Amino acid sequence: MKTPGHNPSLTDSAPAAELYDVINRRRDVRREFSGAELPEPVLRRVLTAAHTAPSVGLSQPWDFILVRDANTRRTFREHVLAERSVFASKLDGERADTFSKIKVEGIVESSLGIAVTYDPRRGAPQVLGRHAIADAGLYSVCLAIQNLWLAATAEGLGVGWVSFYREEFLRRLLGVPSEVRPVAWLCVGPVRELADTPDLERHGWRQRMPLDDVIHYEAYGRGRNR
Repeated sequence: MKTPGHNPSLTDSAPAAELYDVINRRRDVRREFSGAELPEPVLRRVLTAAHTAPSVGLSQPWDFILVRDANTRRTFREHVLAERSVFASKLDGERADTFSKIKVEGIVESSLGIAVTYDPRRGAPQVLGRHAIADAGLYSVCLAIQNLWLAATAEGLGVGWVSFYREEFLRRLLGVPSEVRPVAWLCVGPVRELADTPDLERHGWRQRMPLDDVIHYEAYGRGRNR
């Protein structure tokens, strides 16, 4: 029997351990997609998790465009690979060699693409909480994406966030209105496995920073002993 004030998250380790396990297993997936069918009930659960994310002023300024069409995905992939070449052309030496081994997308290998957009008109003009921080709505969309990502991981799916594209290209490709901002193209689907180590760490592009390097006390730049 629960006692008054009982908080399971502070005393019962199993649920918390499951959550932290999902967080730690989450990966930005590229090569591991199997291409297997994504069952509709699973997709609905993942999208429901995204749609229950907190949002500034309860504006829920996100939309999810589900893209399965092969031609659309191939067209987007061609654009992404062109942008990859643009970035690669600015690298030299060790950086260029390291980047040459890194895959930046799984657009055609995944089961579907989910384009996530931000509509600043949602709830406007009086969006509670956005008057001083214009980007609060955009932050809300990012929370929805994180919810989607963690739910997908818990379901045994992979997600890859593609960022090598121009927003205007994606807007035209998917018919997104000029007032709405494309925020992400997510590759989603079953995977053969989730890597133990993130791609960029495994390939030596960057290493994860220790937690203590990014903690400040009372003001920016203050360490624990200052």
